[in-house]
Amino acid sequence: MKIRPVILCGGSGTRLWPNKKKHQAKQFINFGKWTLFGKTLDRIKNTLFDSPIISTNKKYLNDVKKHLKEKKIKKFKIILEPFKKNTAPAILSSSLIKDIPDNQPLVFLSSDHFIEKTNQFYKSIKLHERYLNDSNIFIFGIKPQTPSSEFGYFLSKKGIKKIYKVTKFIEKPNISKAKKIIHKKAYLNSGMFFLKKISIINNFKKYQNFTYKCCVEAVTKSKYKNNVYYLNKTAFKKSKDISFDYAILEKSKKINAIKLNIPWSDLGSWKEICKIYNKLKNKYKKKENIFLRPWGNYTNLYSGKNFLIKELSVKSKGILSLQKHFHRSEHWLVTQGNPIITLNKKKFILKPGENIYIPLGSIHRIENPGRKSVKIIEAQIGSILKETDIVRYQDVYGRAN
Repeated sequence: MKIRPVILCGGSGTRLWPNKKKHQAKQFINFGKWTLFGKTLDRIKNTLFDSPIISTNKKYLNDVKKHLKEKKIKKFKIILEPFKKNTAPAILSSSLIKDIPDNQPLVFLSSDHFIEKTNQFYKSIKLHERYLNDSNIFIFGIKPQTPSSEFGYFLSKKGIKKIYKVTKFIEKPNISKAKKIIHKKAYLNSGMFFLKKISIINNFKKYQNFTYKCCVEAVTKSKYKNNVYYLNKTAFKKSKDISFDYAILEKSKKINAIKLNIPWSDLGSWKEICKIYNKLKNKYKKKENIFLRPWGNYTNLYSGKNFLIKELSVKSKGILSLQKHFHRSEHWLVTQGNPIITLNKKKFILKPGENIYIPLGSIHRIENPGRKSVKIIEAQIGSILKETDIVRYQDVYGRAN
């Protein structure tokens, strides 16, 4: 029996946007002829997998269908939630449709993950499939590269048959605690899960029986049309608004880990997005998009909807003007050199890998005191992303306003 991929596609991605009312859902952002949801669909085009199930809501139905058509995926099922109820009801209701036999293995994937080395991902699924039973759950852990307070972690120990048993979950620790638990070989909780349908049923019956009954009713009374299950509003509304982690994972004693040492990101911040563009910049660089300036040059890598990604190259002793913007904020990721950054009345020296946020309207500057060029990936976010949106207060090259 093939593994059924279930893609959770209901997130709004508000963390990326200063204006929460006018934002794009992260999984559908066009980053340059690719989206995160599109990459997720590409990932399930493997002989391991059966046709996909997508859990989403009415707001994203057209985007989901558009992507399925673009990827030429003709066989699929969509579970449409009438309300946002977090990941526990989403996972359960997606599993309960009659298309899925009780014994079928399911892999739950987020629609907004950027994953490289997918062959290792497939191998780990094949390796652990034989150990699935009617009550256990495997979670995919990512080996952390740096401590972060943006993710949850787990600790584990090796058990029988070389299976790692999860011993503790740590929910979004501060940086200091993250450093300590990484030293204890903690892994990031990726939010991807591998288990059988019967295990989901058994765990929800045991730990979240009321939500189980609500979701069974929501699915049983759902309307089905053109491959879409429209969940019953009245029944689904009664289900508990709770994450799968809190509802099941932190209660069950049968949670195992699949450890992955692969490049992974949920692109949940502009810092992470800048890192991806730094990796892919040669793909986006074009001679006509390189602009010379007295302090060095910049290259427009990609212009998206309400964002622009650039690479700045500041020559030795180069100094940008002391400036501000009325219509955009900026995120800078240093990839080379040690620039001096002015932000309002403060000055910082940044190292490669470090980043800084420049809020809209703040006065700022980049200086390169060193001998080598400073390189910075810059993400501009706003309604107007043009060079005309610069007010210069000081400029060593005589360009002050």
